[in-house]
Amino acid sequence: MIRETAPAKVNLVLQVGDVREDGLHELCSLFASVDLADEVTVEQHDGVGDEVICAGVSGPNLATRAAEELRAGLDGGLVPLRVTIDKRIPVAAGLGGGSADAAAVLRAGNAIAGNALDAAALRTIGARIGADVPSQIEPRHALVTGAGENVEPLELPPMALVLIPQDEGLSTADVYRTADQIGSTRQTLDPAPLRALAARPLTELAAALENDLEPAALHLRRDLEQHLQALTRAGAIAARVTGSGPTTFGVFPDREQAEQAAAGLSSKSVVTTLRSQA
Repeated sequence: MIRETAPAKVNLVLQVGDVREDGLHELCSLFASVDLADEVTVEQHDGVGDEVICAGVSGPNLATRAAEELRAGLDGGLVPLRVTIDKRIPVAAGLGGGSADAAAVLRAGNAIAGNALDAAALRTIGARIGADVPSQIEPRHALVTGAGENVEPLELPPMALVLIPQDEGLSTADVYRTADQIGSTRQTLDPAPLRALAARPLTELAAALENDLEPAALHLRRDLEQHLQALTRAGAIAARVTGSGPTTFGVFPDREQAEQAAAGLSSKSVVTTLRSQA
């Protein structure tokens, strides 16, 4: 039995470029890995086929796809798996929870198979599952480019975040489609400024936060603007939608200030900090 932590990510910056020949959008993003995390347990399953148990989540699960893709990458050299997910990251929230779970299954399944594949091979498999999976093979703060397959670890200044998830999720496909329709994407992407931005003090980093998918998310969910305004009134030095939404987040210098702000916000608010990279 192998237990893995599957941390959420927050897109501090998300720039979206043109659609590639494979139908995926080019990305350039600063990912922050946070303490909010699912717990994933993986063990050999004595039954027929893989089994994924995730209380409260129905329908297809990226963890199932991860087991299947890993088995194919190992040429069938993987026993059936039972995966149990203790879900703490909100579903369809733009926080990468499903991708983090899939990456955890890849890590654990690979360990069960004797660590036959290195991290680069697992990232290649992960890219077939979803754009956020490669960055979560070795969860760290990172500069992510391509369609998510290129991952460059980096450091970020300390900060605390107040997340406001929603009961109703947003379809990632719908958000990207709307972004294309309203023209909120860009023709060229350059990772160099984001690499430099990550090394700047928090106040400078916060002032430069942006998300090319935010206009589309707000177009589909007008109510999210109210949460962004509430975070700003509560003292956030920056407030944005993360990923394709609908979760909004506010940036604070430390956990104490974040907790004080969260006390006056939505009851759904979650306070988290950046994961230690040691």
